[in-house]
Amino acid sequence: MSLLRTLVLCLIISIFFGMSCKSKKQVDQIYYHTTIYTVDSVFSIQKAMAVKDGKIVATGTQEFIFENFEAANKYDLNGKVIIPGLYDAHTHFYYYALGLQEANLKGTKSFQEVITSLLHFSKNSKTTWIKGRGWDQNNWKEKEFPNNDTLNFLFNDRPVFLSRVDGHAALVNQKALDLAGITPDTQIEGGLIGTKIVNGKKKLTGVLIDNAMDLVSKHIPEPNAEQRKALLMQAQQDCFALGLTSVAEAGIPKNVVDFIDSLQEADILKIKIYAMLNPSDENLSYYLPKGPIFKPKLTISSFKVYADGALGSRGACLLKPYNDKKQEQGFLISSPETLKLIGTKIAASAFQMNTHCIGDSANRYILNLYHDLLGKSTDRRWRIEHAQVIDENDFAKFTPNNIIPSVQPTHATSDMYWVYDRLGKERTKNAYAYKKLINAAGLIAAGSDCPVEDINPFKGIYAAVTRQDLKKIPAHGFEPENKISRQQALRAFTIWAAYAGFEEKSKGSLENGKAADFIVIDKDIMNCNEYEIPFIQVVSTYSNGQKVYEK
Repeated sequence: MSLLRTLVLCLIISIFFGMSCKSKKQVDQIYYHTTIYTVDSVFSIQKAMAVKDGKIVATGTQEFIFENFEAANKYDLNGKVIIPGLYDAHTHFYYYALGLQEANLKGTKSFQEVITSLLHFSKNSKTTWIKGRGWDQNNWKEKEFPNNDTLNFLFNDRPVFLSRVDGHAALVNQKALDLAGITPDTQIEGGLIGTKIVNGKKKLTGVLIDNAMDLVSKHIPEPNAEQRKALLMQAQQDCFALGLTSVAEAGIPKNVVDFIDSLQEADILKIKIYAMLNPSDENLSYYLPKGPIFKPKLTISSFKVYADGALGSRGACLLKPYNDKKQEQGFLISSPETLKLIGTKIAASAFQMNTHCIGDSANRYILNLYHDLLGKSTDRRWRIEHAQVIDENDFAKFTPNNIIPSVQPTHATSDMYWVYDRLGKERTKNAYAYKKLINAAGLIAAGSDCPVEDINPFKGIYAAVTRQDLKKIPAHGFEPENKISRQQALRAFTIWAAYAGFEEKSKGSLENGKAADFIVIDKDIMNCNEYEIPFIQVVSTYSNGQKVYEK
């Protein structure tokens, strides 16, 4: 019996000794004393995280992480919150960057304010063209489009191009019209050239809508490579400071993709980009045979197509006339034949088709086209960009794997002041209907449409949750039945945005094996007062485990 006891005792001692000497896995960093919203499938909340080689090795309790991992670099976050790096599912990142050297006309309360801003800007600008962006006649006392008479008087020898806030209309001076060869008789498909009658003669007003803008914009020279690089670096820092580690670039040509790729390969540009290609003949012929491209910082798996214009400029294609202009119904930017031809080519490949649809007529046409082209295909994740005004009968056409709504929550709180005038009460019930879209598709991908809206994703989350502006107006929210939960809003700016680009296996949540893209924030986004959400500050931002921003 004594021998048996000795053997048992030795076995117990050996087991205990083995457990106590268990080797820990070496990692690069450990983050602890924190609350981590992993945004995994069950929205689990953890207290510590281990990172190695730019990827997440484990999340768990503080005890679990310290018992199983060792790191030279341990970071006590003093109770601050970690969430996945945020993902803006619809930006014009490249043009946002270029716009950093343009006159900022957002928030102008009259056309006179626009002119005042331009005069100040032009004194310091040495560029050949005077460019500006952000005016919105809906915010002025006189809500009609302006004309270019004042621009012609002040800038008769320098071309001027001023984009409306939505990017679907512009005001240009006569110098710019002359450079483009535009006359009162010029015609353009999928666009409008503004004219007025003066002394019995048709005269150009300088207003260009949708495709008409391209007649002038193609003559504007771009900055050189060094200037573009500096502007992109500045735009990247703006994003990192707001917690954005990934952005979707909504429609760019091959030369821009190549330029961005070169900066990423050189590790100059660290922000991750899902690049939607514009459907030019060059892009289609070059990329379709190659198939989608997935690089660590660049995804090329989609084409961005335009169906119609914007609601604010009455270019959105509606099933019935505008409530405030009964003679107008909007229009398709591309003909149905062109849209079908492009869609047929994309359907025969592995690429996504991501189509800009604002009006209920455009949404219906594209939803039906998607169903016709995809047939019984599964998991194609074709996207409706904006999905802004949907007829009640068309919500069911969104499907979890094949047709995904990509929306911009701040559009609702920017447009709510005038949208009833455009659409009337009944149609507005199905506009910016994020909850209905989630119920239909199972998810939404959320973004800002920057530079149309502020690129700050916390403002987007706030708008989705409260449907109020920063002044807490309206009291109960705009069309409040379409508010979504904080959890849904955070998913929309992280894992759902990643899913909408076939990237959910590499980012979008803080799970083992995924990129260590995460941010530290100063407030608990899931539990703070909802009115604090848009003012949340990013303490630090990490991309692939590397700190890329610190406040």
